[in-house]
Amino acid sequence: MALVVLLRGVNVGGHRTFRPAALARQLKHLDAVNIGAAGTFVIRRPVTRAQLRAELARRLPFDTAIMICQGRDIVRLMSANHFADQPVRPDLVRFVSVLSRRPRSMPPAPMTLPSSGKWLLKILARDKQFVFGVYRRHMKVIGYLGTFDRLFGAPATTRNWNTITAIAKVLQAR
Repeated sequence: MALVVLLRGVNVGGHRTFRPAALARQLKHLDAVNIGAAGTFVIRRPVTRAQLRAELARRLPFDTAIMICQGRDIVRLMSANHFADQPVRPDLVRFVSVLSRRPRSMPPAPMTLPSSGKWLLKILARDKQFVFGVYRRHMKVIGYLGTFDRLFGAPATTRNWNTITAIAKVLQAR
């Protein structure tokens, strides 16, 4: 099955910038598909995680955390409806954070941040290395997402649910 690569903190605010489409072309021998500008790729040819991680690290012009997960796990996530009770509104964003490994600690779910007052971020559920949630469009949310490393005891990177859906479409089209 394919692998999914999610780079952490790239092409955000002018830091750690690169051209994902150019990297995908450099990885054409792995049948790489670029998803958006945030450093998300589907690798459709067989390769070990260690080989892929080493190749990415060699080709990127900076150091960054590289999250790799099985494509079948992304496809499986599509069948679980973790957002069933959440309203669809323009001021709310559904997201999935991908942890670099299974978490060392498990905060309770559901959980809201901040813990008192009007919530800005809700953690709804966790499934292996995936954390599901919804946040309000507000500048303080990035700070709450930044606490996930400490909350779960593992580095995390976050993608909009629409990106996860796009990944699943590439995986299922194969």
